[in-house]
Amino acid sequence: MIHRRTRCSKSDFSAGIQVPVRELGLVLRRPSALLAGLALHLAIPLLVIPLVAFLLHKSPDTDGGSGLITAMIVIVAMPVAAGATVWTGKGDGDQPTMVGLVLASTLLSPLTTPLVIQLLAPLLSGGYANSLTASVHTAGGGFTLVGVVPPCAAGILVRLALPASQLRRALSVVAPGALGSSLVLTYVNAGGALGSFIAQPRPLLIVAALAVAALVCVLSFVLGRGAARLLRLAPPAASSLTLACGMNNSSASAVLITTALPDKPHLLLPVLAYGPVQKTAANRVVRARPQHPVYASPPG
Repeated sequence: MIHRRTRCSKSDFSAGIQVPVRELGLVLRRPSALLAGLALHLAIPLLVIPLVAFLLHKSPDTDGGSGLITAMIVIVAMPVAAGATVWTGKGDGDQPTMVGLVLASTLLSPLTTPLVIQLLAPLLSGGYANSLTASVHTAGGGFTLVGVVPPCAAGILVRLALPASQLRRALSVVAPGALGSSLVLTYVNAGGALGSFIAQPRPLLIVAALAVAALVCVLSFVLGRGAARLLRLAPPAASSLTLACGMNNSSASAVLITTALPDKPHLLLPVLAYGPVQKTAANRVVRARPQHPVYASPPG
């Protein structure tokens, strides 16, 4: 659990330090991309999860895939992953819009997380729905507020305090460091969770978890990119919106699953699979479009 919190905090601090405060104010004055990203982040799960549930109900699983669907519902109900800001910076996307999406979706998560889970819970069977809805009403989205907003605010304050020369050096270190630590700690967490399956391997469950996580992630990215094209957003904003649609706070979802269903650790498998899958997809998004400089002025 310590690793998950550390990963989230480093990404959020990196997000805050990369955003010029004046640019963040511009996003608030022209909020079209921000509002579109928030709406899509909530709407896409309501399209993707029922489709995946339909496919899993046709599988030979005794509970119709309800365990895998439960894990996916928790993931897509979470706010935008703070790590999306790292990929936005790597691809020269619209960083202020992305940070706005991370912060806004996190601040709204006490309302949106229970709402998405309640809307999708009827797809579940075998007691999953009752356990999940009861837990989310108790925990709400408050744990994401604690894990995301303070580190991001600290990054913004550090940016304001540093002279321009020191800020440039800090930016050259912070973003690559956050990306590297995010990747390493994802696999560290995955290795720890999968350790309980070594004694009694369940290869079919692992394959199913990977397949379902990949399907949900890819569909979310594809729908996000399609929406960005329909909205005719500029390439930097389109990239940020696409990343926001496909990247969710998997660390927070792992915490919620551990709290809501402690007797079903296998539900962490699709959550842990989703982390590397969404990073792979994010890498393709930032490499798929021409590089456009977002900030022409020096950091300030």
